[in-house]
Amino acid sequence: MQDLTTPFEILLVEDDPADAGLAKRALRDGRILCNVGHVRDGVEAMAYLRRQGPFAGTARPDLILLDLNMPRMDGREVLQELKADEDLKTIPVVILTTSDVDRDVNASYLLGANSFITKPMDMDAFFDAVKSIEEYWFRVVRLPR
Repeated sequence: MQDLTTPFEILLVEDDPADAGLAKRALRDGRILCNVGHVRDGVEAMAYLRRQGPFAGTARPDLILLDLNMPRMDGREVLQELKADEDLKTIPVVILTTSDVDRDVNASYLLGANSFITKPMDMDAFFDAVKSIEEYWFRVVRLPR
């Protein structure tokens, strides 16, 4: 069982402000104590993960929620770069995207994603999906800390 008294660190990589707001709200309203960092694209995500520039003081995330379709550097490129980095490749990555195309699912797993979730269009279902991610990754699974 995980130590639930120390907050978990989550990095949300999402360019859509509405989806980011919903995800952060669902995580905040959940039963798990967590801090959520948010970046809007893959370039910012890699800077955050490498603690560069404005992200120099950030904590290493215990989990990454990654959108696929973003400007500058998309989620596939982030995943590929992340899993090739010896210091970062053990961080679990959950793809949270609007895509339900088999090609995206297969490519994400081949690149090292740990889960693939298509964002529900219904707000309540979206909340439930985010809360189930939180429940699974922080109550069921044992993460390296």
